[in-house]
Amino acid sequence: MGSSLLQLIALAAVAIYLVFRLRNTLGTRDGFENPTRRTPRTPQVHSSPSEPEEAEVDYEITQFADAGSSTAIALAAMKQAEPGFSVEDFVAGARAAYEQILIGFAKGEIEDLKPFLALEVYESFKETVDARNQEGHSYEAKFVGLRETKLVNAEIDAADSRAEIGMQFVGEVISYVTDAEGNIVEGDPETIRRQRDSWIFARRMGSSDPNWELVATGE
Repeated sequence: MGSSLLQLIALAAVAIYLVFRLRNTLGTRDGFENPTRRTPRTPQVHSSPSEPEEAEVDYEITQFADAGSSTAIALAAMKQAEPGFSVEDFVAGARAAYEQILIGFAKGEIEDLKPFLALEVYESFKETVDARNQEGHSYEAKFVGLRETKLVNAEIDAADSRAEIGMQFVGEVISYVTDAEGNIVEGDPETIRRQRDSWIFARRMGSSDPNWELVATGE
């Protein structure tokens, strides 16, 4: 009987010890503790790919063409094909070429203009000058100034980078024609005449030749 009691006491002591260790290890829950909270997962927002940024506005181009227009797009492609290309410089050069070609043609100095003219334009100009000379007429002209210069359109061929730019000029000139005896047969040396011309210049972008050719003329 005494032996059984001792065994029972020993087992009870072991049980109490195990319970004590278990409580220290796991802690207690008495029904009033807040249940273990699971930190809610923040929903992941999968943002759609950002909208492409608007192309940077090239203010040199928008001086001469509306942003997003076919002309502006063509001018931008020209600058991409030839990074050193400047629209402002082209327009300034076109203004100078207009005066030079106009007066050179009037004076019959067609050979001096040949590097700046496409073959078809050169031949047309030469035919006119030759006919004038055969009649014994002399054409006199004085350039007074430009009243308007406008870039009206631009195109570029992606295949070969050939670019064309259309320009419109309104110039003021004094012009008259004299016969072999010096008599005025057309025009007036005292009258300023306003002249409107539409010209198209062309060039292959990236070419080592910096000159633009006049490829077409019109009013």
